[in-house]
Amino acid sequence: MTTVEQIRKRIHELCEERSITPNALSYISGVPQATIKSILNNESKNPGVVTIKKLCDGFGITLGEFFSTSEFDNLDQELK
Repeated sequence: MTTVEQIRKRIHELCEERSITPNALSYISGVPQATIKSILNNESKNPGVVTIKKLCDGFGITLGEFFSTSEFDNLDQELK
């Protein structure tokens, strides 16, 4: 799984845990719905740190908490 795929998965997990929709996440985070849709539909190839930070603020977590999962710890380095 790529980093972007893992980010997408993590956003889905956090929305599900908090019983919020992507539209609600957009509202509470200040990230445009189109941006969230682009990430979740795998159209965004490199979501920026600023965007992820805003999403974390909406979820009420830190960047460290967002990335603190075994899946992120086990990602292979992506070389191109």
